[in-house]
Amino acid sequence: MAEQNREKAAADKGQKAADKEQKAADKEQKAAADKGQKAAADKGQKAAKQEKKISSKEQKRKRRKRKKAVIVLLLIALAAGGAGWAYVQHRKSVQASAQVSEHRTATVTRRDITSELSSSGTLAPKDTYSITSLVEGEIIFAEFEEGDQVEKGQVLYQIDGSSMETEIQSANNSLTRAQKTYSSAVKDYQSIQAELSGNTYKATKAGYIKELHLEEGDKIGANAQICDIYDDLVLEIRIPFLSGEAEAIEEGMEAFLTLTDTGEAVSGIVTSVSAMEEVLAGGSLVRYVSIDAANPGGLTAQTSATAMVNGMLCAEEGSFSPKINTVMAADLESSVEVETILVREGQYIEKGTPIFQITAESVEKILKNYEDSIDRAKESVESAENKVESTKDSYENYTITAPISGQVITKTSKLGDNISRNTNNSTVMAVIYDLSALTFEMSIDELDIQKVKVGQKVVVTADAFEGETFSGTVTNVSLQSTASNGVTNYPVTVTMDETGNLLPGMNVDGVIILEEVQDVLSIPVDSLMRGNRVYVKGEAPAFGDAGNGEKPEGDGPQTGSGEKPEGDGSQAGSGGRPEGSGPQMENSKDTERNHSSSERGSIGGAPEGFYVVEVETGLISDEYVEILSGLEEGQEVYVDESSQNNTNMFMMPGGMGGPGMGGPGSGMGGRSGPGGMR
Repeated sequence: MAEQNREKAAADKGQKAADKEQKAADKEQKAAADKGQKAAADKGQKAAKQEKKISSKEQKRKRRKRKKAVIVLLLIALAAGGAGWAYVQHRKSVQASAQVSEHRTATVTRRDITSELSSSGTLAPKDTYSITSLVEGEIIFAEFEEGDQVEKGQVLYQIDGSSMETEIQSANNSLTRAQKTYSSAVKDYQSIQAELSGNTYKATKAGYIKELHLEEGDKIGANAQICDIYDDLVLEIRIPFLSGEAEAIEEGMEAFLTLTDTGEAVSGIVTSVSAMEEVLAGGSLVRYVSIDAANPGGLTAQTSATAMVNGMLCAEEGSFSPKINTVMAADLESSVEVETILVREGQYIEKGTPIFQITAESVEKILKNYEDSIDRAKESVESAENKVESTKDSYENYTITAPISGQVITKTSKLGDNISRNTNNSTVMAVIYDLSALTFEMSIDELDIQKVKVGQKVVVTADAFEGETFSGTVTNVSLQSTASNGVTNYPVTVTMDETGNLLPGMNVDGVIILEEVQDVLSIPVDSLMRGNRVYVKGEAPAFGDAGNGEKPEGDGPQTGSGEKPEGDGSQAGSGGRPEGSGPQMENSKDTERNHSSSERGSIGGAPEGFYVVEVETGLISDEYVEILSGLEEGQEVYVDESSQNNTNMFMMPGGMGGPGMGGPGSGMGGRSGPGGMR
């Protein structure tokens, strides 16, 4: 609003100056006319006095002549006044024409416009890797040279690692033992779970319970006596055979027993042959053979019998004894509490028969101990596995392979060299470059970084190849900024689309193409005034006529169609281009222009000889503005005289220039040229 008031004040001031000049011209004209009339009047009065002395006839004749003279003098005076007025007008016209010719102008023309960012950098390989060793030892293999092309995974160096083979074997043995311990712990846990299923303790032997040694509420520990077991369903007899004959007897052979008292025959099976020789009372050297026989029902511990095995008769008879006649002890690792006794004395029990009920707390405690054993065994296995893995990894470090595919740039370690490690620094044995692509970094200001996107094209020039251009693509926009002197910059990585003869280390300049349009109407950026106005050379078209002129008087500027624009006269661009109002692009030249009152004309604040046109703008580069509407090709427009750029690029002949060719700017800028030439 303040800016509009200033413009209105300047326009009023210019109008007043024009009115003052008009009044001065009118005064000069009137003075000339008055001077001529006065001279003619004085001459007429003098002639009238002389006529009084002449006769009336002569007076009439002279009076007629005098009238003619007065008319002639009046005509002369009028001619003199007209000549003065024409001179003043001619002088003003000449001054106006001279003032117009002194203004810089440019022609509305078609061209390509590009918005861009520029920065310099140094070419580097796509990837670089320095080969170092993590182990010490003598190099026993190094069959490659500088300049060779190597593939990823290719063996470069082999370092003597014989000492590691023993460590690997020891680690594997430790792992095997740990695995066995773990397997045993799992089996023990599964076994105790089965034994304590139902929270009961089960018999470990079969037979008759002769006597119980526990009561409800007792705490039974490891090896505590539970009951006496007796079983005479199977009897065992030990009978001596001559030592030489006993050697021919084997376990599992059938034995024929003859009861001494009744002579009854009973069959049995040899269960064992003693290796120890004994001497009988008669001096015979014998070895005892154990035989099991099923009790038919009448055999007791006092019954005796002889035996024949493999056709050989025993040396002496023997006596039967029960196969089971023992004490059953608790097979527990920790004590348990007896909750309920489940058997009675005299009862025959099988192996696995529940003997007593155990409290739940006791069972949980026992199972917890077994679970802890499993956990400890598992930790031992994991530790052993880690040891094997780390040992193998260390052993693999004795073989050094290429981490990337590329070219060997340097090789500093060779066959036979001894590699030693320094805790503060590792020796670089070789350097590999991946030259499949070249990259460089552009440093972009924080004000422009939001405009940079991955995939944007980059025009690259190299100092080493003057006149040549290369292409690249933005492949990374890093957020790792750096600040210097209050300015923050962000690194942008550019990957070259083709390398040509470019080499790592060369200095290059990159121009990121942000946006571009082709064959569009354009004017120099210095021709665009505040409020998207342009000063066009010539006479403003009459209001209501077809054209782009602004209405000389009234409510405000008009569009080419005669309609008053909304707001401040700005219009939205199209196709994603910037809006027509306000600053069109950050870091572009300031398009808001201020002019002194001497430059203001009577038409919308334009300089003398120009009129105001409101335009709709599109893309704005560092040099040119795309015109979407409001101007026509070939029109001549005013160029702000305060600008120091493009002075000789677009000045008109006869004025100060014509259309020019655009070039790259520094930082935020643009390229352009008529007919698409850049």
